[in-house]
Amino acid sequence: MPDTCDGHYECGELAQAHGSAAFLDAGTDAGFIYQKLIADAETTVTDLGLRLGWPKDRLDHALDHLKHLALIRRSWEKPSEFRLVSPDVALAPLLAEWEAALSKHEQAVVDGRMAAASLIAEYARVHQTRRVESAEEVIGLDMIRLSSEELASNCSSEVMTFATGGSETQENMNASRPLDTALLERGIRIRSLYLDSIINDPPTIAYALWLREMGGMVRTIPYLPARMAIYDRRTALVATEPEYSGNGAVLVQGTELLRSLCTLFEQSWSFALDLGAPRRRDQEGLTAQEREILRLLAEGNTDAMVARNLGISIRTAQRLVAELASRLGARSRFQIGMRAAEAGWLTSDNSQN
Repeated sequence: MPDTCDGHYECGELAQAHGSAAFLDAGTDAGFIYQKLIADAETTVTDLGLRLGWPKDRLDHALDHLKHLALIRRSWEKPSEFRLVSPDVALAPLLAEWEAALSKHEQAVVDGRMAAASLIAEYARVHQTRRVESAEEVIGLDMIRLSSEELASNCSSEVMTFATGGSETQENMNASRPLDTALLERGIRIRSLYLDSIINDPPTIAYALWLREMGGMVRTIPYLPARMAIYDRRTALVATEPEYSGNGAVLVQGTELLRSLCTLFEQSWSFALDLGAPRRRDQEGLTAQEREILRLLAEGNTDAMVARNLGISIRTAQRLVAELASRLGARSRFQIGMRAAEAGWLTSDNSQN
């Protein structure tokens, strides 16, 4: 599997691009000098340095950045002075280099996903009918629903679920209602996590409200990794295909993986908000959904993939991406990631609870 950037560290080439782009900001010495030279074409670097009263090393440091970006060059007539270079001439090769780095990063993400999908498919093919000590493949919607009924009937304390995909199909809700009713009537605790986007689907929000009225606990979150249900912390039924959960699932019992799934649920539950609670914004003015969109964009996801992960329409995803671009003053997807990284929006330190 090819190397890809993880959620905490940027690829070296992209990090270098972010750093280089930061030199152009008016808040930096290099950006300040360049904009002053643009505003007064007759001013020489020497005159500007004397006027500003900067120490020599500070001025030299700013000039080194501008030379690195090819935005200034030494005068052929007066080698001690520098001349401005048109930005469209100077930055064209650098932008091409950055775009190549981004393309390489996006391809690595795509390759990684394809490799993972290939491994999952191969596992399903080899183990389709084979039971192992701690896991069992469950193939097809009929077998999944039969397994759910059996697990629900034998459940004695609690059920924890991830409901991915945003809107639920009417068939799924019809199949779940009698199971949830029976569980709650027996005093079983139900905690269900839905995507924030269910607010846009009346039937799904109606089911979630009904579940809460019956005594279940319901929260929402921008993103969920996989559809699953955990029974009594002893058995988990996890969909193998997030987009087509009815195709197959894995029944996991008594393994380290099961403990990890329980931990994942508890962490997700702690970050989620109660159904219907107002969406809070963090100190950067971002909602949890907007921060998740930035994370997905930084990983190289397309608008369609963002929409699929968050359970929203492509049109809604495009609108939200456009709003983020406007707030960041970005003109492209690359600039969104670059400027979000510069602003510290891609770190987890500012994420909301």
